[in-house]
Amino acid sequence: MWTVLKFDKKNLSVLKEDLKSKLGNDFEIYIPKLRIQKYQNKKLISKELNLLGDYLFCFHKSLEHKKTVNSLMFIRGLKYFLDGFAESQKDIEKFIKKCKDSESEEGFLSRNFFDLDINKKYRFSSGPFADKIFKIINLQRNRIGILMGNIKTTIKKKEFLFTPA
Repeated sequence: MWTVLKFDKKNLSVLKEDLKSKLGNDFEIYIPKLRIQKYQNKKLISKELNLLGDYLFCFHKSLEHKKTVNSLMFIRGLKYFLDGFAESQKDIEKFIKKCKDSESEEGFLSRNFFDLDINKKYRFSSGPFADKIFKIINLQRNRIGILMGNIKTTIKKKEFLFTPA
């Protein structure tokens, strides 16, 4: 069963060790990540960000038992278990599948993770236009028609990473 944990970012390795000692080796941790590239002082800087901030998914077959969850409540590096994970298994599995399907070879979410809508505003997360807001005016197979201020242009979907604004 999948569960959602809020963890202390500084103690992630400690949390993994404690989970390993309590659950054994057959648990799985999944943290969806984004790679954001920005130009700063004329240099391209890459940053890794967790999509969910300080939340992660943890899978183990014994997490369906309340007794197991209660025994894990006070392990190091764990802030708390998010309530309602037992009732939301289908949604969690669907989200994790969508994340894993849109991951690149390096393990980062790719551009096709976000659903694109015409006339919605987005913010570039990578490339020379990082942090600039634009509006999608046309969607094609491999290209997107955008409007940035008064400038209309077309970009390739695979060249830039952007998020809803």
